[in-house]
Amino acid sequence: MSSKLLVGFATGVLVGMLFAPDKGSETRKKISETGTDLKSRFNDFIDSLSNKADEMADDLSAEANGFASKAKQSFS
Repeated sequence: MSSKLLVGFATGVLVGMLFAPDKGSETRKKISETGTDLKSRFNDFIDSLSNKADEMADDLSAEANGFASKAKQSFS
């Protein structure tokens, strides 16, 4: 879903720039800057997702270890 939104946003920005009354060199510069900005935002988004996944994995691991400890105590 978010990738479709990102592609739609990028397409809209590019179309808007292409129809803007700027010189070709200025338009190419704006497209390049926008592409760099979008790439940076996308990388930040992926890093955020990765960090959240790592946090969830750590939480699940801690819960599993706690459950295993309680199970050992119950059977001892």
